Formats: sequence, C-alpha cells, structure tokens
Amino acid sequence: MTELDQAIFPDTKRSAVDAYLAAIDFEVEPPIAGVVEAMRYSLLAGGKRVRPVLALSTAAALGHDPEALMPYAAALELVHTYSLIHDDLPAMDDDDLRRGKPTCHVVYGENVAILAGDALFAEALRLVTARQQGDPADILAALDELLHATGAAGMVGGQYIDIAGEVRTAEQLTHMHRLKTGRLIGASVKGAALTLGAPRETVDRLAEFAAELGVLFQIIDDILDVTGSDADLGKPSGSDERHGKATYVSVFGLERARALADEKHDRVRELLASIDFRGDAGDLRSVSEYIYSRDR
Repeated sequence: MTELDQAIFPDTKRSAVDAYLAAIDFEVEPPIAGVVEAMRYSLLAGGKRVRPVLALSTAAALGHDPEALMPYAAALELVHTYSLIHDDLPAMDDDDLRRGKPTCHVVYGENVAILAGDALFAEALRLVTARQQGDPADILAALDELLHATGAAGMVGGQYIDIAGEVRTAEQLTHMHRLKTGRLIGASVKGAALTLGAPRETVDRLAEFAAELGVLFQIIDDILDVTGSDADLGKPSGSDERHGKATYVSVFGLERARALADEKHDRVRELLASIDFRGDAGDLRSVSEYIYSRDR
C-alpha cells in the first residue's frame, strides 16, 4: 500500500467541526430569520472542511488539544463559506451549483445571498473575539492574520486579479492563487499556531508549509475542473474554461500542470518534515496527502 493509499482524511475532526457549526447561535429573531436561514443553508451544506481541519490538525501537531482551537477553526469555515456565496453570484463566477446543491443566490435571491455572506464574515470575527480562549495578544495576532488573508492583500485581492483578467504569465498566475486561495489556507495553519503561542520559528516554518500547500490545492482544483465530473466536484465542471479564466491547465497544459502538482507536493512534504513538532502531526500530513491525492 502506498502513502497515497493511506491518505485518509481526518473525518473525526471534520465531524467535530460540523457539530460545532450546527450549534452556533446566530441570535435568530423573527425579522431576520430569512437571512439566518440562508447563512445556515450554505454553511451546513457539507464539504471536507479542509481549512478548519487544518487548524485543528496544527493544534494537535503542536501538542495542544484541538478542541481548544474550535472557535478559530469554525471562524475559518464561516469566512470560506462567505467567499463561496459571493464567488457564485452572477456578477462573479455565476455558478448555480455548489457542493451538489443549488447555490445560495439561486435559492434565496442575490440580495439575500450578499447579506448572508456579509453576515457570515462578521459572525466569524465574533467567534474569535468572544469565544476563542488564550492569551489576548496571541488571539489578536491570529485575528490580524485572518483579516490580512481575506482582504485586499489576500483573498479579495486575488479574486480581483482573477476577474480583471490580466493574468498572462506563470508568475502572475501563481501570485493570484497565493492571494486568492493560498492566504486563507495559510491562515488556517499560521493562525492556529499564533493563537496557541507557538515559537516564532515554528510559526514561520508552518507559514511557509501552508503557503505551498495552498498553491498545491489550487493546482489540483484547476486539474479537477477539467478532468472531474459535476457529481465528483459538487459544482459544474469546466467552469473556468467557460469563463475564460487563466488556470494552471490553460497556461501550462494538463500534463505539465500535473507535473507541477508533483513538484509542489514534494516541496510540501519536505517543509512539513523539517518542522520539529511536539505533538502528533499525523493528521496534518493526512490533510496534505488528501489535497494532493484528489486527482489520483
């Protein structure tokens, strides 16, 4: 059996995240019940919960109880879900299917979907500030990392580069995806380490590992957009090609994109192996292998 055959996703951690998300109280009252319903519709639609599971796995690798990091981990998923709701809108990617279900704006209308995304982002900040335990300075540093990863120098900036259609070179493509996808994955790992007060050297090594993992994630996503079926992806395949977007496949071709994924995977494993963990890094390795093996 190869290592990829053993790349089993940490479903126990995913189930714990799902249970926590389902129990979040958004302070429902009759006048706002409609937007809360739309928030829950997208938030509880399923998925692997890669970002919060990465955060919990980082906690375990650093020798901490993963449950202690659950508010921060859940906040990551709220931010990710907000980004998906907005990305699916007609003015953005114009997708009608997400995680095998009609997208939020298809079910609730564009106006409600926009508000649902806005509210999820705000509630993510509330989770960190109101529920995450730890040294206030460490929590503030993690929150700063999360906000930096989602703003103009992160996810939003990467999305802008994407819709502006100015990507022409391999370097521009990689830069776009480091912002659009990589920064939030990076915040999942680096933010977890910051919250837990990890040593600066460990935080920096984890940040480098997570940045490379984020690029690997996007390369595989671009490959699957070409090779996967709608059922496999939970959304329409070939969406990037229909929208004329620059991807690793459109820029490099399918075979070269796969070779780049192999190279990035080797780098991810090398960086992870270089970190001296105090705890069990098994689930962190498993998530990394899962991300790579989605195209295998």
